[in-house]
Amino acid sequence: MVTNPAKALMFQGTGSDVGKSLLVAGLARAFTLRGLKVLPFKPQNMSNNAAVTADGGEIGRAQALQARAAKVPLSVHMNPVLLKPQSEVGAQIVVQGKVRGNAKAAEYQHIKAGLMPAVLESFEHLKAQADLVLVEGAGSASEVNLRRNDIANMGFARAADVPVVLIGDIDRGGVIASLAGTKTVLDPDDAAMILGFIVNRFRGDPSLFDEGMRMIEGFTGWRPIGLLPHFPEASRLPAEDALALNSKPAAKPGAKIRIAVPILPHVSNFDDLDPLDAEPDVELIRVRPGGVLPADADLVLLLGSKVTISDLQALKAAGFDIDIAAHVRRGKPVLGLCGGYQMLGKSVVDPDGIEGPAGAVEPGLGLLDVETRLTGDKRLVAVQGKTTDGISFAGYEMHVGETEGVDCARAFAVIEDRTEGAQSKSGLVAGTYVHGLFADDAQRSAWLKKLGGEASRLDYEQGVEEVLDRLAAHMERHLDLDLLLTLAR
Repeated sequence: MVTNPAKALMFQGTGSDVGKSLLVAGLARAFTLRGLKVLPFKPQNMSNNAAVTADGGEIGRAQALQARAAKVPLSVHMNPVLLKPQSEVGAQIVVQGKVRGNAKAAEYQHIKAGLMPAVLESFEHLKAQADLVLVEGAGSASEVNLRRNDIANMGFARAADVPVVLIGDIDRGGVIASLAGTKTVLDPDDAAMILGFIVNRFRGDPSLFDEGMRMIEGFTGWRPIGLLPHFPEASRLPAEDALALNSKPAAKPGAKIRIAVPILPHVSNFDDLDPLDAEPDVELIRVRPGGVLPADADLVLLLGSKVTISDLQALKAAGFDIDIAAHVRRGKPVLGLCGGYQMLGKSVVDPDGIEGPAGAVEPGLGLLDVETRLTGDKRLVAVQGKTTDGISFAGYEMHVGETEGVDCARAFAVIEDRTEGAQSKSGLVAGTYVHGLFADDAQRSAWLKKLGGEASRLDYEQGVEEVLDRLAAHMERHLDLDLLLTLAR
């Protein structure tokens, strides 16, 4: 029997992308540095950016970053319901780390009430191990049209009796109305769960919004926790959702290496780009359908996909297959990661409709002599090994499907006692199921040299740790953390 269960506090937003994930990560590190054992929790997440957990499942990438901030191992209980959008079949439903099935949006509204027991079970599991559980809501607290059967916001807060702090984003404008309006539209019993508010992403002189903070308090009756200035270094932390792909990257006029990345409709695990983005000598050129892959690119990088066949069809429809073939004819390399690896082969078949309607794409890009068959078994595992040029790496695999063919005899890597991936006879085209490859400094450095640059001077993982520490200090300076602990129960 747990005699001293953890305190808990939930952070909901007036809308999507108001900074909930980053704020929870910063608070997780700040309270951890104060000596508390902190665990992050998100009842329901929707993201195709996922991480492999120590207990053999998967959770949203945001909860993985929050766990890292709290200096604890990843657990499936930190994100018991993960929705991974897929094309015609809707979203894949992952419950406590394992695939439960697929559902379209309307169907899921009826299914989710039945997932509340698993959500509460995971929450109780974390409470038994922590001093403080920081809970992140999903989307907007004011989506009252979806309140029935809700498990992500007020539905969870009420069921678990967890007090709420509401976050508004001043950067998008209308923050007074969005916070006060949320109080207006919520059911009174739901609104009573909110005890405080935070105004996020402020720029400029904070004294200019003193009256604004007082007005929000007057309209809502909630206690002000703080006015949180914009944190520019957030871009150096792994991003959770595809909104990050829409942001314009900082210019790198001195970059020596150009890497072209087709951005397809169902791109997944795009945090594989983050370590490359951190390199001052690397310019990442993200190209969406309608654009052209630049002829002077040093590397074409194909990312993972949640729906490989659909994205391969989108790639061809955009004419990227022509650009990639021309790139190879110019003697330039191509690397495919996970779904990108599958696309490089001669065919991708999905006879059982694992990722969408049963079907196949034949031919594929045909740059590797391999064929992929999608299967129902999902491989989720952390891996360590060496590429066949002898460079070590650490990463993870997260995929369905088996890839076989002649080019697998020219493996990309050796992992323990098995070979993995494939390379073309020319050596220009390679594919691997390993994610996180470029987060390994030795592996990233080897690629930079291979592409004509210099060895990396970055310790990428240490850089992430330093940013998390500075984010925690940012929270300590601008938010009333003692008040947050008082509000938690």
